[in-house]
Amino acid sequence: MRRLTLLLAGFALALLASGAARAAEDDELVAFASRALVFGDGEEFAAAVDYLADRGQEDVAAAAILGLRYHPAGRAALARLLEQLTGTSLEGQPGSTWHAWMLWQEAHPEVRPHPSFAAIALEVLRRLDPRFMEFFPPEALAPERLRIRFEEITWGGVPALDGIPSLDDPAMIPAGAADYLLDDDLVFGIAINGDLRAYPLRILAWHEMMNDVVGGVPVALAYCTLCGAGILYETRVEGRGEALRFGSSGLLYRSNKLMFDWQTESLWNQFTGEPAVGPLVGSGIVLRQRPVAVTTWADWRERHPETTVLALETGYHRDYRPGAAYADYFASPDLMFPAVVRDQGLAAKEVVFGLRLTGAAKAWPIDAFAGGTVINDTVGRQAVVLLGDAGRREVRAYGRGERRFRAGPDETSLVDQDGRSWRVGEEALDGPGGQHLPRLAGHLAYWFAWDSYLGVASELYAPGR
Repeated sequence: MRRLTLLLAGFALALLASGAARAAEDDELVAFASRALVFGDGEEFAAAVDYLADRGQEDVAAAAILGLRYHPAGRAALARLLEQLTGTSLEGQPGSTWHAWMLWQEAHPEVRPHPSFAAIALEVLRRLDPRFMEFFPPEALAPERLRIRFEEITWGGVPALDGIPSLDDPAMIPAGAADYLLDDDLVFGIAINGDLRAYPLRILAWHEMMNDVVGGVPVALAYCTLCGAGILYETRVEGRGEALRFGSSGLLYRSNKLMFDWQTESLWNQFTGEPAVGPLVGSGIVLRQRPVAVTTWADWRERHPETTVLALETGYHRDYRPGAAYADYFASPDLMFPAVVRDQGLAAKEVVFGLRLTGAAKAWPIDAFAGGTVINDTVGRQAVVLLGDAGRREVRAYGRGERRFRAGPDETSLVDQDGRSWRVGEEALDGPGGQHLPRLAGHLAYWFAWDSYLGVASELYAPGR
């Protein structure tokens, strides 16, 4: 009788303890033992740990790390197994054991999981919510079809599809009718083709995704609360008839949300606007970013009294009061989910403003804009000017050509090297003689998220450099 048949018939202990089993590098046996690391009980679990320790190969590390999260009774044994297999001790590491070993896994992309891992991870997701399976048709899990590491996809603690419901074509009201907002409430400010809108962060924190049409352009505002990044994407894609509509999947990758489109149920990288898992991988689609400002409601309303703003009546029952969502997380220096952070002199959750232009990227710590600051800089070969105020977490960026700018007499103007005044607009810098310099699509983010996705491909601004 084949080993797997014996195991399934209840002879697991005898087989796993036998010298013959230890000598045979049998994928079916490895698969069975790996599954026991997550779902096994009692002696079956202990025998699987002993067998895999004796086998001594790192390809089962991903299954053991998964077991650390979902097999509480086995955590001590699984941690010892991982230390033995990898030659690494993580004693004293911050965070939970699962958290620490997830960081190890992210830092070791050369360790490929055993082929059985995908089925084990999918079984975990199926038990959490069967609808997660809609994101993972069998053909989507072929290595050449994945744009992210499958073993790093984690559950964010909410159900699939509707655990964090998106706001679709939400009701907007005039600024004067928004008596629920406080002056210092932060809003996402959007301006497209003269259409000015404000979306309060304290509402978007409960929904994390907004699908709307602004200035005749279909857009999605993807707000990852965990990584502090609200990114505005155009959702009409060349070659597709209708605009894509996005939601939050309930899954994370390196403490960043994986969004999905309802039309194909592909998972997307929220930070890059590219499909990561599913039918649209390989399509060449990269969503176009649009500029979005984060500023206080008082500042946005003063600049744009004609703005509309998101109505408090969203159709959902949520506590939209200031600080009701994620207040403890925003106030803490710690991450809720694991992500590797390089030591670049910035704290993991320090806020940066990032620009990604053709062939180059750069980030500026928000503190560089303390007190209201104008910075002339370059990203790759493109000259840019940035103006912001750290107190309001507000930064805007524009192309500047060969010009250099300094602050004007008020916050709505800049002065170039020839002493000419330019008006700071939401879509462009407007200068003398009808000249225009385009606004660039940057966004705020926590440093750990920017570094996780851009890393060495991005420069980091340092004053005076």
